[in-house]
Amino acid sequence: MGTTGRKIDWTTMLIPFAIVIMLMVVFMIAPEGSKTVVDTLRGFFGDTIGIYYPILAIGCVICSLYIALTPKYGNVRLGNIDKPLYSNFKWGTMIFTSTMAADIMFYSLIEWALYGGEQHVQDLGGTQMWAPTFTLFHWGPLAWGFYVILAVCFAFMMHVRRRNRQRFSEACRPILGNRVDGFWGKVIDVIAIFAIVCATATTFSLATPLLTKALGIVFGFEITTTVTILVLLLICSVYTITVLFGVTGISRLAGICSYLFFAILLYFLFLGGETRYIIETGFQSLGNMAQNFMGLITYMDPLRESGFAQNWTVYYWAYWLVWCVATPFFIALISKGRTLRNVVYGSFGWGLAGTYMSFIILGNYGLAQQMKHGVDAIGFIGNGGEMYEAILMIFDTLPLPWIALLLLIITMIAFYSTTLDGITYVSSSYSYKQISSEEEPSRKIRGFWSIMLILLPIALLFAQNSLYSLQGVTIIAAFPVGILLILIVWSFFKDFINWSNENSSR
Repeated sequence: MGTTGRKIDWTTMLIPFAIVIMLMVVFMIAPEGSKTVVDTLRGFFGDTIGIYYPILAIGCVICSLYIALTPKYGNVRLGNIDKPLYSNFKWGTMIFTSTMAADIMFYSLIEWALYGGEQHVQDLGGTQMWAPTFTLFHWGPLAWGFYVILAVCFAFMMHVRRRNRQRFSEACRPILGNRVDGFWGKVIDVIAIFAIVCATATTFSLATPLLTKALGIVFGFEITTTVTILVLLLICSVYTITVLFGVTGISRLAGICSYLFFAILLYFLFLGGETRYIIETGFQSLGNMAQNFMGLITYMDPLRESGFAQNWTVYYWAYWLVWCVATPFFIALISKGRTLRNVVYGSFGWGLAGTYMSFIILGNYGLAQQMKHGVDAIGFIGNGGEMYEAILMIFDTLPLPWIALLLLIITMIAFYSTTLDGITYVSSSYSYKQISSEEEPSRKIRGFWSIMLILLPIALLFAQNSLYSLQGVTIIAAFPVGILLILIVWSFFKDFINWSNENSSR
């Protein structure tokens, strides 16, 4: 069955963009007033009821492990094929590169320095012990748990129940029934797409300055708004070409990304002169996190002595929660032929392996420059310096830094392309009223989303005052996404019971 124009759901496609554009106009017309409102809401969701996010994160990990460890759930095979569609390596690289791989690489280079200036880190025992520990914690099992549990739910819906709508609303059908075909289904899907658009816009704001500055250093030109736009268009062209080839194109780009990623890791690990320090600090950080894990996942700073939990831990859980709208669908799509147990262990395993390698090698190299060689990235950022400038300070300490920067540029562009490929593919599927997991969205729809997802980051270049506010909107958007996540997981367990009963009666 081919996808046709009559099946396009224009409401779900256009309303989220209209909301985001309206917010941007408000931010530009009344920047101070809108910032005050957003900050107030962000304070409520991130501070007053901030405990909501860690409880949700812990619950996702527990549910995921329960499904994997319980034979009746874990042994369920996805689809009617005997072996997986993709090899373990291809599958694993697509899981890692289609998530937040570019953000992971960016934060790997500098996040330790953000924690180094926090009083809470000094009170616990200092930068050397705790800054790299918190990087592993905030990008560890609890963060990936959001992806994993939803990937399980969507995979069961797509490949076992074979539903022909790939949407958040469809995943809620076992609980909400036919209401997902009407108003409430529209509300759910608009919230989901709105979260995707906000997450995409804010993530581009992180790396674009670093990419443009690095390009300027390597090729010797001045950084202007025009150059920044050209960088965004370059990323857009790469991921648009890839996504037009469907999952096959995404798979090939993911493989290329993995080799580029290993190349930059090896460059830092063996050519930077800090191999022993990097490995030992990573080993120590993993042990420190494991020893203090229960305390870390439940720490909420009730007296608000430092605000660390609210400014960082709650922020990250909300940030990952917003991103989990698109990525789990893609993980589910490429997991046909695997069991639910494979999905849980594989997603955790490949996701954490890539994430931890990045933070341990890239992050600890920078920490070594701070602690051993006087490159004061912590002080630079604490005095108002930009994160990307601090990253470039660290790159200057490498042998032949221009080669390392060139490798960084190519890798991050490839990473952003694969991440946007996954988002574009999922968003394109959202555009149809009905589409099975066997079908691919039309190239026209994929091309439409490729262009639309890049327009907002370009627009932000001309409205810099709105950037912080939009990031605040992203965190606020995580709250209803969390409610939808609870509904989807509840629906999965109910649907599984119904499916088991149907099989028993046969």
